[in-house]
Amino acid sequence: MKTTIGTIAGIALIALSTSAFADEQIEIGKKIYERAFGRGCGTCHDISSNPQLSANIKAGTLDRAKFEEVITNGRGGMPKALDEIMKNAAVTKAGYGKDQALDALYKYLETK
Repeated sequence: MKTTIGTIAGIALIALSTSAFADEQIEIGKKIYERAFGRGCGTCHDISSNPQLSANIKAGTLDRAKFEEVITNGRGGMPKALDEIMKNAAVTKAGYGKDQALDALYKYLETK
């Protein structure tokens, strides 16, 4: 009986930890989106004539690999943004590396 209760408690703790990490990741992604380049990604991407990141991700037309490629290398009028993202205070405070920061931003855009 004690083993069963311990196992259930362990599983519940893991589930709560995973949920807390996902929430933190989304919050950091939101801070990146709102603060990149000092004015936020939405300055350009929330304008109807520019690529709508959230809609493209939800529609499956912007996968994680392509997202990383554009953030890293830029494209058209989009500047290289990775260095700017890595300077974000939320990213620095969380100790996120490049992949973690991009995952957070992508995850936030999936929920936006």
